[in-house]
Amino acid sequence: MPFIFETAPAAPSIPIIFATKATWEAICAGLPTEACQFAISNGFAAKPGACLTLPSSDGKIAQVLFGLEDATAKSCDLFRPGSLPGLLPPGTYRFANAPHDTRLATLAFALGAYRFGRYRKADAPDVRLVPPDGVDATDIARMAEAARLARDLINTPANDMGPAELALAAEQLAKRFGASFSCIVGDELVRQNFPLIHTVGMASSRAPRLIDFSWGDPTHPKVTLVGKGVCFDTGGLDLKPSSGMLIMKKDMGGAANVLALAQMVMDARLKLRLRVVIPAVENAVAGNAFHPLDIFRSRKGLTVEIGNTDAEGRLILADALALADEEKPELLIDMGTLTGAARVALGPDLPPFYTNDERLAGDVARYAKQENDPLWRMPLWPAYDSWLDSKVANLNNAPSGGFAGSITCALFLQRFVEDAKSWLHLDIYGWTPSAKPARPEGGECQAARAIYKLLSERYG
Repeated sequence: MPFIFETAPAAPSIPIIFATKATWEAICAGLPTEACQFAISNGFAAKPGACLTLPSSDGKIAQVLFGLEDATAKSCDLFRPGSLPGLLPPGTYRFANAPHDTRLATLAFALGAYRFGRYRKADAPDVRLVPPDGVDATDIARMAEAARLARDLINTPANDMGPAELALAAEQLAKRFGASFSCIVGDELVRQNFPLIHTVGMASSRAPRLIDFSWGDPTHPKVTLVGKGVCFDTGGLDLKPSSGMLIMKKDMGGAANVLALAQMVMDARLKLRLRVVIPAVENAVAGNAFHPLDIFRSRKGLTVEIGNTDAEGRLILADALALADEEKPELLIDMGTLTGAARVALGPDLPPFYTNDERLAGDVARYAKQENDPLWRMPLWPAYDSWLDSKVANLNNAPSGGFAGSITCALFLQRFVEDAKSWLHLDIYGWTPSAKPARPEGGECQAARAIYKLLSERYG
């Protein structure tokens, strides 16, 4: 990856001094007179995100000033230092004083060095950071590399990231860590009782498939990850408008983030039995596409009436969750870019999560905050379960009306989980609409870091 920690710099590292409006006067007074005057002449006032390189007498960079929010600010972006890789000249740097959170600032620095360069040259920042004392550089690098995997997969357009290519990425990851891998493709899905996955993907010229790999000691607690892998979503016969279809290459973001999480788990060698299940499809439009009001039997045996062909993600997850649930895992986690309702409720940066396990909910919320990987609990509201009722089938995949769309999606998926000890559902966005520090515009690693830290605590 382009960002590298420098543990033994050949030359002296350049200090980065973090300043806030409240601390700037004292910091400026502690600088050499010429440096202080240079900063004042350039109008540096420690505005959040402001960056100024201070020259030495020989014209080299003596130090860097970088502005942060005051500690008492109403809103403080702990990833603000993630802007630095794009602002700094080539070189090796170190933190001269502590930002608001040194570990998160180090992670932000690593995440901010990401560039997507598959289709045109992207000049990766030639900057390195000496890890601050007390920061686990190995773990930071592990999380940054996993974020890069998720971002690369999501940013790759659908012509180069179909079901087969997603399966190949999963297989390569499985082989890297010695995991057992299997994949069920095309009509074999029907023969092996995955009818909903086949239904959603059958109209595409690129065959649907179910990706499945396992890693770890079989005697360890079973943790299963399920990721939505819709490699492109037209909406099916309930066709999306062009504006809604524009970034649907990201509709496999659940799968991408599950793979990122799996990579972290395997690389850290957590003491668990990991299983990863990814239904990979393209929701296309053709003469054999499934129709509104069609009825299909799921792997679990429940019949599903199609209220909307654009609610396809929950259909493929239903079969995958049913498979995962058969093994009775201690913890079953699914991720998917599922509902616009979640974005309406919480926006692109704050994915909702659902669980009936109170201890799990508390842990998720705690690690989401600790890792600056925001998540917000929403309820599996029992009164809305009846909204899934169908007059002609066991349930409908898309209740009529526009209320509580993310909740009803979660309730739909809950119907396919019975035997897992705990279940966690995450309705992620997987995309950063406009660039922020450490979060470039495009595909994003969401929820994976928080869940990795939760699993590390439980199974480290």
